[in-house]
Amino acid sequence: MLFAVLFEDNDKCAADTRSRYIQAHLDFLGRHASMIKAAGPLRQNEGSGAGGLWLVEADTPDAVDRLVRADPFWPTGLRRSVRVLIWKQVFADGARI
Repeated sequence: MLFAVLFEDNDKCAADTRSRYIQAHLDFLGRHASMIKAAGPLRQNEGSGAGGLWLVEADTPDAVDRLVRADPFWPTGLRRSVRVLIWKQVFADGARI
């Protein structure tokens, strides 16, 4: 099953938190590439971070939740919230699937 995982950043978190943990976060994404099919930041505009998005393949929402909580960013307070939504892809590369 595919899931869209939407993260909202905590704007009250210290500005250097992301930079301190980014390498551990990226290493985590690499170690879990079999589940995390795509990942990247979301922005309000060019300079303002808003959160992140993962596309995850997993059997259950609980498996996705465990993955999210194992991310080095999670315990830092960087994330204000997370939403895990089931996603069904119906269109890709200019065509219906």
